[in-house]
Amino acid sequence: MRDVPPQPDRLWSSPDPERSYDVVIVGGGGHGLATAYYLAKNHGITNVAVLERGWLAGGNMARNTTIIRSNYLWDESAGIYEHALKLWEGLEDDLGYPLLFSQRGVLNLAHSLQDVREGVRRVHANRLNGVDAEWLGPEEVARVCPIVNVSPGVRHPVLGATYQPRAGIAKHDYVAWGYARAAAAMGVHLIENCEVTGVEVSGGRAVAVHTRRGRIAAGRVALAAAGHSSVVAATAGVRLPLQTHPLQALVSELLEPVHPTVVMSNAVHVYVSQAHKGELVMGAGIDAYNSYRQRGAFHIIERQMSAALELFPVFARAHVLRTWAGIVDVSPDASPIVGLTPVEELYVNCGWGTGGFKATPGVGWCYAHTVATGEPHPLNAPFSLDRFTTGALVDEHGAAAVAH
Repeated sequence: MRDVPPQPDRLWSSPDPERSYDVVIVGGGGHGLATAYYLAKNHGITNVAVLERGWLAGGNMARNTTIIRSNYLWDESAGIYEHALKLWEGLEDDLGYPLLFSQRGVLNLAHSLQDVREGVRRVHANRLNGVDAEWLGPEEVARVCPIVNVSPGVRHPVLGATYQPRAGIAKHDYVAWGYARAAAAMGVHLIENCEVTGVEVSGGRAVAVHTRRGRIAAGRVALAAAGHSSVVAATAGVRLPLQTHPLQALVSELLEPVHPTVVMSNAVHVYVSQAHKGELVMGAGIDAYNSYRQRGAFHIIERQMSAALELFPVFARAHVLRTWAGIVDVSPDASPIVGLTPVEELYVNCGWGTGGFKATPGVGWCYAHTVATGEPHPLNAPFSLDRFTTGALVDEHGAAAVAH
């Protein structure tokens, strides 16, 4: 595969007020595009419109830190993320498009006895679920990633780490364009600059969406608008238990290859990889306040850099190239909400918090099944909206202290 993809043709369409689509997908990011692709490929549904209020994949898909892994603790999380990782492993061939998917492994560092216990527990849980996982001591961590400071005298000493060798990174915009091109080739309509302002409900059923470019009739409406699904769902009378927060990241100037893997640290809440071009990609925890602004607080970045320099002293002379923030919606148990709503033919895919990118092919596959059949796919069934009334929560964040 070539490192640089060919320049895409204009794939998108204009809304046709005289046309009724079988499925309208609200959100032209990774999840929306993947859902459209698998609706066409797996279910033969090609009369689909993907509506994006800005430019294609210009929201969170262009603002994530590209990490892909499946080493989650709970069975439900491991199931859908491992399904996604297996799809990632064949996705370039499937889409016929370069994604720069690099399985360089992910280290999750442990800095306390509790971290060690949680990490070892997660390794055993992963293995029971067929997910590759290892426990490494400090010396083994240093062999996998020599630039990590494993000195015992630092503020957060490295006591070990979980390691998933099959994990890695991919180029986010290439992923979006790969799905977009493949979906468009099968007849899916991709409509940019088409903000959805409301969902029309008649007789308890979603029948259309209203946009700034007119009404669009729909047999089914599938929401996949990161950070904004609750706003759109509310126009149909559906309240989603979500909060929206800024999530910040940054990249450095281009450097020679120095960082061979992905390193994450729950305790200091920073995660670092090196992109194919050479920039260091660093992510932080979410800002505590609620906001729809794609801008975060400076003190979050300040703490992020302090933590990164403690773990990686070699970065002290690197320069920050740019910082940014996406907006993420977070559910009460910090796990996604995927499935049906009380409004017939209205479906939701939201609440991913920091885990959305790595799930892209897996949730696209499962969400497409749910929309096409009207029944949850077995892998997204545990993430239904009604779990907040039944109490069947999937609290991955509480189990692992972080859901990245």
